[in-house]
Amino acid sequence: MKRILITGASGLLGLNMALDIAGQYEVYGVVNSHAPQTDAFHVVQANLLGADAPARLIAETKPDLIVHCAAVANLETAEKQPELAQKLNADVPGQLATEAARHGIRMVHISTDAVFDGVTGCYAETDAPNPLSAYGRTKLAGERAVAAANPDAIIARVNFYGWSLSGRRSLAEFFYNNLAAGNPVKGFTDVYFCPLFVLDLSNTLLKMLDAGLSGLYHVVSPEFLSKFDFGVRLAQQFGLDASLIAPASVNAGGLTAVRSSRLNLRTEKLTRDLGAAPGISAGLDRFYAQCQAGFPQQIQAMQPA
Repeated sequence: MKRILITGASGLLGLNMALDIAGQYEVYGVVNSHAPQTDAFHVVQANLLGADAPARLIAETKPDLIVHCAAVANLETAEKQPELAQKLNADVPGQLATEAARHGIRMVHISTDAVFDGVTGCYAETDAPNPLSAYGRTKLAGERAVAAANPDAIIARVNFYGWSLSGRRSLAEFFYNNLAAGNPVKGFTDVYFCPLFVLDLSNTLLKMLDAGLSGLYHVVSPEFLSKFDFGVRLAQQFGLDASLIAPASVNAGGLTAVRSSRLNLRTEKLTRDLGAAPGISAGLDRFYAQCQAGFPQQIQAMQPA
């Protein structure tokens, strides 16, 4: 059985992936804090910012594959702590990619659609990035560090949603939690994105590794919509009251970090080399099915005491 090292294993993608593939792979999930209480995979506590941490981690776990999810992923946190964001989003990926190349380990580095400014939209992998936030700038620096250190690595620009350890990590959870409680919310009509259900993302990344792909890919839904429309689609999926979602501009959201407006990414490269990722309706179907099966409660029960 192949060993896979997943960093950020308490985060939305890392934890969902680790739980989903446990049994198919010997999974080592790296966490810094908030270690999930689970026996489904090996939980490894490590501070990736520590001296020689990536090298020691690889030496201890001896993985065949690495999926690097760990990051300062909250845009507001990155804006307030740019030095921390630079270290975790840019420096650590380069170090991990260097070690992966040295040991001949296949690697996926998780990046973001926020490397673009969103002025024109419809971005291909060949389009020049122009990030507007500290998060986007440091994630772009991470892409470049990985590409320079390990050309065989996959760099995946993503946008995803799912159920999380805290129950508050994804936009889908925000809409579901509030609408289910009857709370009115705002939905941005001027921010467009291509959200992919987290397990569809996980499955696609593993297929990319199996296919021997390398380089930069947009790994998002082939469809795009506004965040307001995503909330309405989710409400309809769950039979909730979509009228509770008030259309609003992102400029009225009281956010510090600048958000890009049109982050619809082109996915022809992924479709050509692997096949299209699932669309939004298919993802919301799976998100709803997990809710009906009690998965949100199961995953949140893994929170540390």
